[in-house]
Amino acid sequence: MLGVNSAPPAPVILVLGDEELLAARAIAATVEAAREQDPGADVREYEAGQLTAGEVAEMLSPSLFGGRRVLVVRGGQDARKDLAAALLAYAKSPDPEVTLIVAHLGAAKGKAFADGLKSAGASVVPAVKLKGDRERIAFVRDEFRRHGGRCDEAAASALLQAVGTDLREIAAACSQLLADTDGRINAAVVARYYKGRAEVSGFAVADAAMVGDVPGALEALRWALHVGVDPVPIADAIADGVRTVARVASAGRGNPYQMASSLGMPAWKIQKAQERSRGWSPEGLVDAMRAAADCNAAVKGGAEDRGYALEQAVFAVARARQSGGAR
Repeated sequence: MLGVNSAPPAPVILVLGDEELLAARAIAATVEAAREQDPGADVREYEAGQLTAGEVAEMLSPSLFGGRRVLVVRGGQDARKDLAAALLAYAKSPDPEVTLIVAHLGAAKGKAFADGLKSAGASVVPAVKLKGDRERIAFVRDEFRRHGGRCDEAAASALLQAVGTDLREIAAACSQLLADTDGRINAAVVARYYKGRAEVSGFAVADAAMVGDVPGALEALRWALHVGVDPVPIADAIADGVRTVARVASAGRGNPYQMASSLGMPAWKIQKAQERSRGWSPEGLVDAMRAAADCNAAVKGGAEDRGYALEQAVFAVARARQSGGAR
């Protein structure tokens, strides 16, 4: 799936895209292939923004002791001009005993460097974010297939509704279902496994609401209620989704890994919130927090129709995003 041949790895590999899981898998598969060729392969990893051209020249120069070497350069889009020039010059005539892996987000920043590696003959491994349910459903089914399981389209769709769109969470859910079942997954199995798993289904509702996907949020909400998820944790998840986006947005743009300690949340959650924050204004987030609070009060205060209160919260959050966006 990832397009990395196990033996031998290409001398220069460009992992191109901003999907963290796919990029990590591509790098791991390449390192594994190199170690199959030489179990004692010397593997070193660096951040492009902290690496100098001199250090690269030293690491890529012929070794007196021989043996395969693997150099992983992450964050290729952050490479300074001298580093990019050194790597591009090397890529035109690489050492067959060295595997150079450059991970690049694939956006406009550092595009000339990525294009230069392609022109120099680098093997490109796509690691772009999946777009839309069709691609995610295909990913889910392939996850089961790769591990000897089976999953029909309805089951894959139900799993996505329960888990959300984060690829690491999706992969983890597939792995868990494979471990807990006989590997034959249908919609009934997914519903049975996630019944009562409010922390999962609730966040699926919140994720969709925060990006303005009202049909998706309502579908996830109705599915969660249908399989017996309590409305209270769903309301909590909506409130948490709004608070997280507001907190991350107020911290300004930055590297999720560098912001993790100061915000007290994992990098993947910060990155997810950064994506969710697009289209929101501070005023819109205030309105959304008010709607989430009203929903919590209604649901926890024993409203006559708690499902209706949750639906109204979804609509209110979407309105807040629309009215507050693009200011």
